[in-house]
Amino acid sequence: MTVHFRKEIENLKKKVLGLSAEVGEAVHKAVEAVFTRNTELGLAVDENDAKIDELEVEIEEDCLKILALHQPVAVDLRFIVAVLRITSDLERIGDFAAGIGRKAERLSGYSHIDKIFDFVDMADRAQAMLRKATHALINMDAKAARAVRSSDDAVDARKRDAYDCILDRHRTNPDEVIHLLDLLGIARHLERIADHATNIAENVIYMSEGEIVRHQEPDAPTS
Repeated sequence: MTVHFRKEIENLKKKVLGLSAEVGEAVHKAVEAVFTRNTELGLAVDENDAKIDELEVEIEEDCLKILALHQPVAVDLRFIVAVLRITSDLERIGDFAAGIGRKAERLSGYSHIDKIFDFVDMADRAQAMLRKATHALINMDAKAARAVRSSDDAVDARKRDAYDCILDRHRTNPDEVIHLLDLLGIARHLERIADHATNIAENVIYMSEGEIVRHQEPDAPTS
């Protein structure tokens, strides 16, 4: 391929990493907004979602332009396909972060968040998966990507725990139903963030090794 093509690929990589950083920051701020009852921060995350959407569309247009002009094959084609999938996952994570940010406003006056289920632990695990998936993407590290896949079951388990805890709370405090539904929504959003981080990791494996693993069971976690 030409020097011009390589420059376009490198520029595409930079944009994907920029989008990844933007999304990671959105998740971090959304979680902080809930934990600290910071309404303004939650609204800022929601408002910033439009920027994430624009970046995703820009990257998709770049990918389609490269496909049309250069007709890449083999490794380069695999890279473009994976980028299209990864940016879609990042955009969805941005949507979930915005959803958490909106719920932060409604939960700002609710004092029982930390007493119902371990929100901080679940949020930390989901954010760690996203960070590790981003690290795997930056370094084209299939081993790190496989470790992300192995972490997803733990987040799923905590979402089930959250559901049980929220249901128990509702039985004794039915008047809190609106806040409890928001908490359940946050738990679902965190689970979906972890799912999309897993998708990113699977596409890193595809990019670096050419192996499609999304229908395979993940390796057992090492710790």
